[in-house]
Amino acid sequence: MFAILAAIGVMFGLSLARVPVVFALVIGAVTGGLLAGLGLQGTLDAFNNGLGGGAKIALAYGILGAFALALARSGLPDLLAYKMISTLKGEADFKAQNRVKYLIFFTVAIAAVFSQNVIPVHIAFIPVLIPPLLIVFNHLQLDRRLVACLLTFGLVATYMLIPVGFGAIFLNDILGHNINTFGKPYGFEITYDQIPSAMVIPVIGMLVGLLIAIFFSYRKPRLYKDIHVEEQQSISAELGVEQNLKPEISKFTIWMAGLAVVATLAVQLYSDSMILAGLVGVAILSCAGIFKWKEADDVIITGMRMMALVGFIMIAAQGFAAVIEATNQVPALVEASVNWIGDSQALAAFLMLLIGLLITLGIGSSFSTVPILAIIYVPLCIQFGFSPAATIAIIGTAAALGDAGSPASDSTLGPTSGLNMDGQHDHMKDSVIPTFIHFNIPLMIFGWIAAMVL
Repeated sequence: MFAILAAIGVMFGLSLARVPVVFALVIGAVTGGLLAGLGLQGTLDAFNNGLGGGAKIALAYGILGAFALALARSGLPDLLAYKMISTLKGEADFKAQNRVKYLIFFTVAIAAVFSQNVIPVHIAFIPVLIPPLLIVFNHLQLDRRLVACLLTFGLVATYMLIPVGFGAIFLNDILGHNINTFGKPYGFEITYDQIPSAMVIPVIGMLVGLLIAIFFSYRKPRLYKDIHVEEQQSISAELGVEQNLKPEISKFTIWMAGLAVVATLAVQLYSDSMILAGLVGVAILSCAGIFKWKEADDVIITGMRMMALVGFIMIAAQGFAAVIEATNQVPALVEASVNWIGDSQALAAFLMLLIGLLITLGIGSSFSTVPILAIIYVPLCIQFGFSPAATIAIIGTAAALGDAGSPASDSTLGPTSGLNMDGQHDHMKDSVIPTFIHFNIPLMIFGWIAAMVL
């Protein structure tokens, strides 16, 4: 079992050292394969054979990226951001500061939630919505660490619970598929409708962490300077800034963009395929003339490029998992773990969650972590007698752990990109540490509870 531990250790260490994750996965896989006696060619063959398992997920991500960019060309996200900003501007009388603050909290959180399923643009909405609100945040003395927590909660909790959009990719295509793939040799199988209910308790943990951030950790005023940002739009004459200009979008464009969103959701729910759903959305926007036909190639390629890195990481993660499986050392590792832990389900669940936290912190993507964890965790969960629901909760939570608190995660990099537009929001101190404390610790606790009660 030393080869598996060495492969994971090398991959994790290189990821923490800021080596590109794809390279870390390849080097880790080669290390494990050589130590297991597969030889270089055998290791590469196993790695290459596993790559196909991530192709569907990577293509779905790329299609969603193309749809997100095509939708952005319609101006619908800008119009929605303008409406939200205008509402907050109209409410910006300081006689009702608490009302305004909670309206901002709701607006930011709901925008993050919708970005994962209703309008699946992922973190692309943040540079549109957040920079114009910075001056409002400043005058209300909002702590931007709280805004970072709100954004990260919407980004992460949504895909952990709701099987639509990016949630469909994580819960069904990645989590459910890998559990069934690695559980098949043991006669272990889950149904996809079991997954959301199994993830409710861990998501409740994130909600508890968010409420602590809102009402305790960051409720005190925090002072920031009003620094003009070239890229941001103005929002309020009352605050001494030019009036924000409403995006000029025709009613036909708005209707067609709305139709594309609805059609994408409907097709995804009907066919359970984000690839087909994304293609339908792009086709509607293209036929409606949202972008010129001669620009279609550029729009689609640029959009897919937005998601390319995550896609390549997920493909490489499947190759890594295939090498681990080819070593034939998983049963020995499981047996050694059971002998070391004993009969304690509680200790087993805690250790699996802790290892998941460490691995995801290094990789920075919960989506890419599942194949690495599932190949070892599925037989472990079976050996310790965990139920299918508990197995889902352990692996799903172990993968999501660290996504919220990883320096390399989209869920922390995205909020920082918007909140630091004026240079007053540090990525580590104001995004990574707050989200780690308020989400990863509750996820550990509530993920462990889910493993014990489900």
